[in-house]
Amino acid sequence: MPTLFTVVMAGGSGTRFWPASTRKRPKQLLSIGAHRGESLIASTVRRVEPLCPAERTLIATGEHLLEATKKALPWLPDSSFLGEPVARNTAACIGWATAIVRRRAPDGVVMVLPSDHDIADEDGFRKAVEVAVRSADAGSITTLGITPTRPDIGYGYIKVGDEIGDGAFRVAKFVEKPDTLRAKEYLASKRYVWNSGMFFFKAQTMMEAIQTHMPALAEGLQRIDDAGAEEERVTRDVFEGLDSVSIDYGVMEKASSISVVPASFGWSDVGSWQSAWELADKDEKGNAADDAAVLVDANRNLVRDLRTEAGKKTLALVGVDDLCVIETDEALLIVPREKSQDVRKLVEKLRERGVID
Repeated sequence: MPTLFTVVMAGGSGTRFWPASTRKRPKQLLSIGAHRGESLIASTVRRVEPLCPAERTLIATGEHLLEATKKALPWLPDSSFLGEPVARNTAACIGWATAIVRRRAPDGVVMVLPSDHDIADEDGFRKAVEVAVRSADAGSITTLGITPTRPDIGYGYIKVGDEIGDGAFRVAKFVEKPDTLRAKEYLASKRYVWNSGMFFFKAQTMMEAIQTHMPALAEGLQRIDDAGAEEERVTRDVFEGLDSVSIDYGVMEKASSISVVPASFGWSDVGSWQSAWELADKDEKGNAADDAAVLVDANRNLVRDLRTEAGKKTLALVGVDDLCVIETDEALLIVPREKSQDVRKLVEKLRERGVID
């Protein structure tokens, strides 16, 4: 294995898992995956530690989330945390972190991971990562593609091209989120995988790609590199002047040498309370509920008491099915599981009313 660095993207606006998540407590800081008692970001870092030690791990988050993120990852040194002055999407985030890696190890390989996914088969995941790292070390920007299990319209897709060898394939093209009919066609063809948002590349390879396809970002990153003692001030100036562009649009869809490693390891992007119910342990009636909750003639519900003084009030459900019931110190949410994606719309309305920031 080459010298490997991990970059974990840990921004977020706290919309999908309200009321548990907020701007100051986005979902990666919550324990809503299969590992109850462990935040999603802690799970993310822990499962790659056999491949990449703490001293080569960078956590890219917003300045306003730095303290909460450090608290969630107490074993990492302060030097692991990068506080973005303003959010400018994944291209700026990945570019900045990659430039820092290049300073430390010009030949280093970077593994970029979202902070808020759940993975059931961690050994299978690490094996896929090793394949992707070898592909990246050979000079190709590489991504992990998830073998689809259903015609999902919530993910971007990647069309898999010719095999390169050792489990890696050329990317034929990236595809935006499809409609249901096209998603069914993709599933039947067996030539498409879900875009996982995980990327692997040599630091120098990515910096050259940014120079080619995003010259304004490359110029800003060079200014940061040259800033010396003024780095903090220059970083803020640069970020404030950048456009908000995703790495997919800015680089991945334009670069000439992109590879994908198709894999299946029980991946979930934990996109809604519905996903949290799917990942949770359930009783014989399909309920995923805290021990203090009382359910009578109720089926397939998710019940979470997330108050700081949980247990002071009994949450009871009678004769209802397929609900998410989430209580925090600030709010109570009740929503049908099939409508849990609409929590985003609710958050927008609450912000319009000034109820939340």
